[in-house]
Amino acid sequence: MEAGDGRGGGAEEEEEEQVMSEVHLGCPPRFSGLYVSRFSFSSRPLGPSAGSDGGECSGVREQVAASSSSCERGSPDAVTVDEDGDLVLDRRRRNRGRSDHVLTVQHGITSSLRSVGLQVWKAALLLTDFVLHKSFTSSEFNGVTAIEIGAGTGLVGLALARVAKKIFITDRGSDILDNCLANVQLNSSMLKFDEAKACVRELDWKMSWPPPVFKCDSSDPSSKYLWYTSEIEAAEKATTLFAADVIYSDDLTDLFFSIAKKLMSHGAEKVLYLTLEKRYNFSMDELDVVANGYKHFRSFFTVQDESGALDDNSCRPDFVGEQMDLAEVPQYIREYDRGKDLEMWKIMYNPNPE
Repeated sequence: MEAGDGRGGGAEEEEEEQVMSEVHLGCPPRFSGLYVSRFSFSSRPLGPSAGSDGGECSGVREQVAASSSSCERGSPDAVTVDEDGDLVLDRRRRNRGRSDHVLTVQHGITSSLRSVGLQVWKAALLLTDFVLHKSFTSSEFNGVTAIEIGAGTGLVGLALARVAKKIFITDRGSDILDNCLANVQLNSSMLKFDEAKACVRELDWKMSWPPPVFKCDSSDPSSKYLWYTSEIEAAEKATTLFAADVIYSDDLTDLFFSIAKKLMSHGAEKVLYLTLEKRYNFSMDELDVVANGYKHFRSFFTVQDESGALDDNSCRPDFVGEQMDLAEVPQYIREYDRGKDLEMWKIMYNPNPE
C-alpha cells in the first residue's frame, strides 16, 4: 500500500476484485487509469478540528487525469472537486498567513489487492504528517539517509527528500516503481529537492539482502531499478526506515519483518517508523470482529512503555516497539480525515533478545 504486497500487478488484474482507498472518495467515479491529486500543506499545522479526533478536513483536492500533458506541473487542465466528485469554483480557499506547498501524487483510484501500492492510503498521509512535523520543528531528519519500505506512491519519501541527504524509495513491480519515479519527477521542482536524492529501487521482501546489483540490460526496462554497489553501502549506513500501511495480512507481515530484520541488522543502528490502519472484519476462526493481521503484527515485538519498561512477552522477539501518541503528530495535510483506526509505532531492532 503504501505498499502493494512487496509487490506489483499483472495482466490478470482486470479480472480481480477492485479495492479503493477512502482517500480517493473525492475522485470521479468509474475513472480508470492513473490520476493526479495535489495534497496541500504549509509549515503551520491545521487547527484542532482536523486532528485525529475525527474532525472534518476541507474535503477538497485539486485533481487532473494523468496523461502526457496533464502530468506537467501547473497544468491548466486542473479542476477542483469536492468529496462527492462535484466541481467546485475556485474562491481562494487558502487561509491567510499560510504559505502553502503542494505534494503532487500520481495514483490509481482503484486497484486489485496485488497493486494497492498504486493508491494513496491514510496511513501514508499520517506518516507524511510526521515527516513534515519533524522537518518544520527540528533538525532530526536533516541530512539523514533513509529507506522507505513498501513505498507505494512514494509519498513519504517525497516529503522527506526536502531535507534528507538520501532517501531510497523502495517497492516491487515495474508498474509501482514507474509510478514512484514519475512522482519524484513531478515533485522535485515544486518541493525544491535534487532528484538524485530520491532514489527509486526495487526491494523484494522475499529476497535476501544485499539485493541484486545493477547490470545494464536494454531488453529489461525494470533493470534501471536495480541497486548499485555504492547504493547498497549507503543504504546500510541509513539510520531511519519508514513504512506505511504494510500490515494487512499475516503472510505479508512475516515478509515485512523479515526484510526489516535484514536491513536493521546490517550497518548503522536504525529506527523504523511505521504507520498502519486497523481494518476490521468478522473472523470465522475467532467468531468475532478483528483487525486483519494486527494480532500477528503485535507478536513481532516487545512493547516498551513511556517509562522504558517492557511488557511480559515470553517469545522475546527481535524487535522492541513503542506506540506513539498521535496527538503529538499535528496534521499538516488537509485532504484527509484521520479517523480513529490509525496507529504509529517506533520500532527498534533488538539483536540480543533475552
